Amino acid sequence: MKDKILLFIPMFNCEKQITRVLNQINVKVREYITETIVIDNRSTDDSKKKVINFMKVNKDKNIKLFLNDENYNLGGSHKVAFKYAIENSFDYIIVLHGDDQGNLSDFIPLLEKNIYQKYDCCLGARFMKDSKLNGYSLIRIWGNYIFNWLFSMVVKEKVYDLGSGLNMYSVKILKNEYYKKFPDTLYFNNCMLLASYYYKHNLLFYPISWKEDDQISNNKLIKFSISLLKMLKNYKKDKKKYITSEMREKNIENYKTYFII
Repeated sequence: MKDKILLFIPMFNCEKQITRVLNQINVKVREYITETIVIDNRSTDDSKKKVINFMKVNKDKNIKLFLNDENYNLGGSHKVAFKYAIENSFDYIIVLHGDDQGNLSDFIPLLEKNIYQKYDCCLGARFMKDSKLNGYSLIRIWGNYIFNWLFSMVVKEKVYDLGSGLNMYSVKILKNEYYKKFPDTLYFNNCMLLASYYYKHNLLFYPISWKEDDQISNNKLIKFSISLLKMLKNYKKDKKKYITSEMREKNIENYKTYFII
């Protein structure tokens, strides 16, 4: 039986890029994707209009647009999408950020050969052999190499990326909501990675292409680096306590979204 695969596109102020992202869902991709949901995290630009216009022009009924009740940040939007995947009986969920840095076609070989079925998580890696980077500064590249090495030392396995914007998860591992208390901020993916090692998920890093041109980064390098170091320290000190602790600034019981079109 063919797997039911959900494509989730988190979107926040991506009016310049979101149409390009939606155009990535080409004929080849559609062979594997059952449904696409775009979750708008309260964008203040014309992101929603761009999505609606794309759907009308292309008469695409396989894409759904949702709007979060409030700005839940990137991690919160993931939690909304994970809940949707669970409640609608999807087998797998692919995450593709709405800022057009990642290329969905990079995952085609995983889908064509059913490689993804052997893993709980297939994580796009920007910093391994056969990966392609365009527009990254040397300081950011070497900074990522250093932190990949530090995380590798702590988890005692090779880490190639702390969290890109192209990942695939088996919905089966998401059903117990182990991620519910993870921060709703950009650190969500970093916590997901550490949790995968803690829970011994079967994990695959896969080389992807990545670009930066007209995107606006929300990542404050120094602050982000300090937070990652604290994260590693706390994880190493007591893995179980850290992974199961409340990490959110605001305790949200139910991450609500509503259907637009």
